[in-house]
Amino acid sequence: MGFGDLKSPAGLQVLNDYLADKSYIEGYVPSQADVAVFEAISSPPPADLCHALCWYNHIKSYEKEKASLPGVKKALGKYGPANAEDTTESGATDSKDDDDTDLFGSDEEEESEEAKRLREERLAQYESKKAKTPALVAKSSILLDVKPWDDETDMAKLEECVRSIQADGLVWGSSKLVPVGYGIKKLQIQCVVEDDKVGTDMLEEQITAFDEYVQSMDMAAFNKI
Repeated sequence: MGFGDLKSPAGLQVLNDYLADKSYIEGYVPSQADVAVFEAISSPPPADLCHALCWYNHIKSYEKEKASLPGVKKALGKYGPANAEDTTESGATDSKDDDDTDLFGSDEEEESEEAKRLREERLAQYESKKAKTPALVAKSSILLDVKPWDDETDMAKLEECVRSIQADGLVWGSSKLVPVGYGIKKLQIQCVVEDDKVGTDMLEEQITAFDEYVQSMDMAAFNKI
């Protein structure tokens, strides 16, 4: 087993091929196996090795938590494809020991292939299940206070202007007029937005653009859904 020299293009190519159908070096979550291989790489893999580069950047995001990742860190030569030559010092020693003690061969390779087959089947099942799971869309419920210039402002027209703002990921809800004093009422209106598509800055910019009716806009409440 092993990846070869991970500081060389050949070793990085082996790693890239190995990660073509895997998210991690072992199992389905980041572990000490990923830490061991990550630390053996001197710099990010080149862009054409997309699987290795994606894995590298993902594991790099665990920099502060790497000591707490599960598993026990083993020699680098204990990871990787079974048919790759282990060029690490520990791997060479292991190879020599195997030559001395296992003269007639063993069924370890057969067992390794069986384990690999099971792992690939489970990974395929996991990827299939993940693909069928709909992605969660982050949404927020926002309550806006829209204030007019004075008590003579046409509040029905003001609300009509606000509701005329349309955008992908924006849904207007209920509204009411709330007294603020001196006969002036503000429009309090609810909306639900998709966080990746609509922001409060955009809402404020478009609402206050109706400056014939709108003096200002404030966010009265903001809740994640």
